Amino acid sequence: MKAIALTRYLPIDDPQSLLDVELETPTATGHDILVRVQAVSVNPVDTKVRAPKPQIEAQPKVLGYDAAGVVEAVGEAVTRFKPGDAVYYAGDITRPGSNAQFQLVDERIVGRKPASLDFAQAAALPLTTITAWELLFDRMPYALEGSGAGKSLLVIAGAGGMGSIAIQLAKRAGFTVIATASRQDTIDWCMSLGADHVINHRQALGPQLKALGFDNIDAALNLADTDRYWTELGDLLAPLGHVGLIVEPKGELRIGDPYKAKSIGIHWEMMFARPRFRTADMGEQGALLDRVADLIDAGDVRGTLTGTLSPINAANLREAHRRLESGTTIGKLVLAGW
Repeated sequence: MKAIALTRYLPIDDPQSLLDVELETPTATGHDILVRVQAVSVNPVDTKVRAPKPQIEAQPKVLGYDAAGVVEAVGEAVTRFKPGDAVYYAGDITRPGSNAQFQLVDERIVGRKPASLDFAQAAALPLTTITAWELLFDRMPYALEGSGAGKSLLVIAGAGGMGSIAIQLAKRAGFTVIATASRQDTIDWCMSLGADHVINHRQALGPQLKALGFDNIDAALNLADTDRYWTELGDLLAPLGHVGLIVEPKGELRIGDPYKAKSIGIHWEMMFARPRFRTADMGEQGALLDRVADLIDAGDVRGTLTGTLSPINAANLREAHRRLESGTTIGKLVLAGW
């Protein structure tokens, strides 16, 4: 099978950073399904795993943590899918990734592809959808239907892939959503997804919130820079508020006041935790992807795809990584077709 892989960890402008390779097609056993990959998307985790370091891989390492495709074969323990089913998923960071024509993935972390989306549109969703859903509704004390009524939620980096789905899920939960963005196109994107207000993350957040009538906020999702906004969010969050985090801090975080004084809940989300540690509830990832497929097909949630490169090869994947590392992308970028 065709695949894109690395053996050395290099800057993305190095043509050796991602390579076209030929690998053996794997065989499905147990709870695994073998998926014929039709489209993949890129996420910050792809660029972080690929980032330069001295390590050398003895065998080609395939990255990629978002895919949509068709089930080719199933293991003997599989009950949820059959060959021919269209699926979407984010996979498991401890196993070979989706940047290959065929991929093995545990059926329990796979959802049925939304019928109203094509493969490219579906591939844009899984990782960000799982992350946003788990952060809001599993880690933080909220639920999809009505739990945010009368509450305010700040989404830092609203126009990114994660923010684009978080805004929609938060609105579905009833929150008044304040997103951050700094360019007119990103402001427009956030508003189109349902944000009630947009403020500029390049400026102090407090005065902008106060100008909108918010002396404090009930909850925040910091999807960009844990260190940069830590002190400011501690001041802005209301007593008994909640903050959701996905980015590992570069330095030490002061966990005392005002976080302790206000009893602010601090919630970490790592969407690979369930498959990595094979938790008893890892099947919740497949279930939530099915639930989101229903919401999309009903028109209650929309896709976040904003650009497609074709075909899936090393040159286009390097370009996708380059664009993501620029920090200026909106929504999600996908590669489709071999």
